[in-house]
Amino acid sequence: MESKPSRRDFLKASVALGAGLAAPGVGTATPSAPPAPSTLKKSLVIYMLPEKLSYRDRFQLARDTGFDCIEAQTVTDPRVAEEIKKAAEDTGIKIHSVMNMAHWGAPLSSADPAAVAKSVEGMKTSLHNAKLWGAGAVLLVPGVVDPQTRYQEVWTRSQQQIRQQLIPLAAELKVIIAIEEVWNKFLLSPLEFARYVDEFKSPWVRAYLDVGNMVLYGYPQDWIRTLGKRIVRVHLKDFKVKSKGFSPFVAEFVNLGDGDVDWPEVRKAFKEVGYAGPVTCELDPGDEAYLRDVSARVDRLLLA
Repeated sequence: MESKPSRRDFLKASVALGAGLAAPGVGTATPSAPPAPSTLKKSLVIYMLPEKLSYRDRFQLARDTGFDCIEAQTVTDPRVAEEIKKAAEDTGIKIHSVMNMAHWGAPLSSADPAAVAKSVEGMKTSLHNAKLWGAGAVLLVPGVVDPQTRYQEVWTRSQQQIRQQLIPLAAELKVIIAIEEVWNKFLLSPLEFARYVDEFKSPWVRAYLDVGNMVLYGYPQDWIRTLGKRIVRVHLKDFKVKSKGFSPFVAEFVNLGDGDVDWPEVRKAFKEVGYAGPVTCELDPGDEAYLRDVSARVDRLLLA
């Protein structure tokens, strides 16, 4: 079986977050939809399930612990891809999205053509995985701001590659490219995020909203209301800031409900914008008892 490093490994290794101002001329938010009954689908990232189990047994465990669907990760071996497809069919659990992993070591924003080519190829593989598995979206972190790569360069380079290399394939396969803000020092405000997505003028580029990623410098309910109908997928995490003010920040990701996310406001915001898709837990892996607890937390915080 093929395994991939989790994004939580990346987040735990990140030691600082930048703070950014939205660029002038940012697009306006989409109008809010009237409140609607919750139809959120409870999901989890595949790496939360015990890796020692077969894919079928992992998927069955997800179903048995109360989850409706799964976010898979990119696989390059066709035999593994078929095994995952069969596991989903046998257990009746839906794969709703694919977490592309190639962008971490080789971002679309790189000045190195070889790195960009590797990133594009990884996304193309992810899009084909999604088509095979019946998933409607692939997660993409579009670029990374670093000492060698300016913010504007990340914006321009990543958009160019997405337009030229990825949107045509996404349209052909009918799979959405879901852009996510993560600790990459890019898209640091909801206004910027909205503008970045809108500039593609494509139904095949939308937003992947992570509830926990901006807690240190923003409020997820604000991001939800600003992004509105642009949101196509959602990650659930919680984040606890242990010291504030002028002291150095001490913070960590914690279990759902144990951090600083204002879950009643998050739930209200999802209803206001009419989001009715999967909400995917992106937490540490664990055993059956742990997964049942996570499932119950989602019920209590968002679905009850």
